Amino acid sequence: MSGNGTADPTRRAFLKHTLMTAAAAAALAPRRAHAKGGANSALGVGLIGCGGRSGAHSSSYEWVKSQGLNLNIVAVNDTYRPRMDRMAKRYKAKGYMDHRELLADPNVDVVSIATPDHAHGYQAMDAVKAGKDVYCEKPVTHWRQFELTKALAAAVRESGRVFQLGSQAMSDPAWQKMGDLIREGLIGQPIHAECGYFRVGDWGEAGMRIDDENAQPGPDLDWDAFLGDAPKVPFTVSRYFQWRMYKDYSGGPVTDLFPHSLTPTMAMLGLGMPERVVAVGGMYRYTNREVPDTCNALIEYPNGMVVALMGTQGNNYQGAGERGAGGRVPVIRGWDGTLTLEGNEVVFIPAEGSKKEPQRFPFEGQEDTAEYFKSFIEHCIAGNPDTLSGMDLAFKVQTALQMAALSQMENKTYLFDKETVTIGPA
Repeated sequence: MSGNGTADPTRRAFLKHTLMTAAAAAALAPRRAHAKGGANSALGVGLIGCGGRSGAHSSSYEWVKSQGLNLNIVAVNDTYRPRMDRMAKRYKAKGYMDHRELLADPNVDVVSIATPDHAHGYQAMDAVKAGKDVYCEKPVTHWRQFELTKALAAAVRESGRVFQLGSQAMSDPAWQKMGDLIREGLIGQPIHAECGYFRVGDWGEAGMRIDDENAQPGPDLDWDAFLGDAPKVPFTVSRYFQWRMYKDYSGGPVTDLFPHSLTPTMAMLGLGMPERVVAVGGMYRYTNREVPDTCNALIEYPNGMVVALMGTQGNNYQGAGERGAGGRVPVIRGWDGTLTLEGNEVVFIPAEGSKKEPQRFPFEGQEDTAEYFKSFIEHCIAGNPDTLSGMDLAFKVQTALQMAALSQMENKTYLFDKETVTIGPA
């Protein structure tokens, strides 16, 4: 394949081709392709992506297996052969340079996706339509892929496949406890929430490891497959190995870090699609990249509810405290009072004029990534699509984040049209 990709289809054609291919696969794929994971039949796991984050996936599956669940990593895929070969050797698994070949492997029942953001949605779509259950890293799609996000949500819903997004903060019982109190009416009518992510450093972008400074496209590095529906540009080792620095493949903290905080906030409040989003930000501290290091978004929902989603990579003070992958502890305000966290206690602060008293609600446990993967595998074995962070929630979260990213980049307010299920500038 050529390095500049001049013969590749346009992004529109790429999406059309992928959806047509997925539809054809759906006609052949059974609703429940496996009944494995029991004492006599191991669940076959396929890893799509063998880079840095994939190590957390594979080690978590090892732990899940050690807890008595019957599974094996049987196949791996990556567009960079040396990484693929290392992972294949480690697990005595088959290696595939094309993820579609992995999906055609009859020994694969479940796929675990840890690839660049712009590839997630297409790979998840292919997997669902091939009859596989899916664990997909956040964000579920790229900031410019709203239509793909919508199509994937419909495909997952129609297929009945198990889908869990890699928002491991959803394993934290803190958010379940806060959600229970909100649903019980403790804070009254919810009106405002704050969440976000603050840290110092661009190690997640410019600090990404370059495996080989002399790497070039060829039999061992499939540049065209990496690009997918992104603009066809010449290869550089930075674009390939440090892809989070580039807006063609990443949205920066807006879509990389904010899902950790916005997902539990939306879940505990039971929020649907936003009505309006406005965001400001940019590259204020780290300028050797294309994605913002700072973004502050106001997300307006129906029935008088606003979420302030805030963050920067220029300062790590969280304000309300820090907890797990979620970053800043959410602050949830209602007409009758406010909820936040202090350690393993949910704290209720009455609003001015409220007749309610301050209260504290202790709970046990904390975020646990390995348990989050275990829950996913248990859902796969049971054929239960109601995971801790399913595709319907992922669609709602990603829509808000896509609107925020576009608002910040274009300096425009973005609106959601519930009649046409589309987004666009005001």
